Amino acid sequence: MAFLSEQSLKEMGFKSLGLDVKISDKAAIYNPELIEIGDYSRIDDFCVVSGKVSIGRNVHIAVFCNVAGGELGVTLEDFSGLAYGCHVFSQSDDYSGKTLTNPTIPEKFKKILRAPVTLKRHVIVGTCSVVLPGVTVEEGTSVGAMSMVTKSTEPWSVYFGVPAKKLKSRKKDMLLLEQEYLQGHHRE
Repeated sequence: MAFLSEQSLKEMGFKSLGLDVKISDKAAIYNPELIEIGDYSRIDDFCVVSGKVSIGRNVHIAVFCNVAGGELGVTLEDFSGLAYGCHVFSQSDDYSGKTLTNPTIPEKFKKILRAPVTLKRHVIVGTCSVVLPGVTVEEGTSVGAMSMVTKSTEPWSVYFGVPAKKLKSRKKDMLLLEQEYLQGHHRE
């Protein structure tokens, strides 16, 4: 995978850009002036990141992901990640048939749900999952592959399904590893 150079990243005009950020030269970044990226985060091939997006430190967005922050934003906190082919939306058209849909239609003929999305620390969203507007995926939550998260979760839990439902609690062992890791990786 080829990553953009540090100079290329600086020239894109991000709202903020941390240390050692890696973005594939095949990723599409729209509205970089609205996007914040923390230290040691990575965006892989064929991802689209647009709108208001805040990415913490050590966040990974894997191949073929779409993070659509829109106006109200998507936040991916430290140590969170999206596995291959995930989609996170902070806005969505009304699909009930009461209004018109799609970006070619003027707003007065549509009803758009707009609500921020937050993936808290240590969240992992499994391959081909979808996170819808207004959802907070609480700290330490794991979402299984091909799930649709329509409602906010409980912390340190495992969710799976369409719609995603809690299966069990998740271990917190990684918190000790986080402390050990951070002791060796202070911001320079």
